[in-house]
Amino acid sequence: MEFTLTTNIKATAKQIYKSWLSTQRHSKMTGSPAFISDKVGDTFKAWDGYITGKNIELESYNRIVQSWRSANFEDSESDSQIEISLSENEGDTTLTLKHTNVPESGEHYKKGWEQHYFEPMRNYFKVLNKTK
Repeated sequence: MEFTLTTNIKATAKQIYKSWLSTQRHSKMTGSPAFISDKVGDTFKAWDGYITGKNIELESYNRIVQSWRSANFEDSESDSQIEISLSENEGDTTLTLKHTNVPESGEHYKKGWEQHYFEPMRNYFKVLNKTK
């Protein structure tokens, strides 16, 4: 199974890219502990270890490709993959997330991305950029 989600965020592509790949900023942005780096091949954990994966491809301020799995995946199931594309336009950035190789039981991840990532990210950058 695969799906694509899109959201608009009042932030630059650089802000979103750097926040996604920073332990401190990713944790603040989502409101949950994360450990992540900005290097290809490095592993990451988010949501207190519920999500794990590895950085596969990184194009500064444009694209992030990661292997991705949650604690709900069966041991026999392969990692899924996320591809995040960032397109900036006059202070807003369109974030497009393509999630592929999702287990058939993974329909709920669509809602999870909105509730646990997109909504907190929109709020985080709204506050962050208001103070600048």
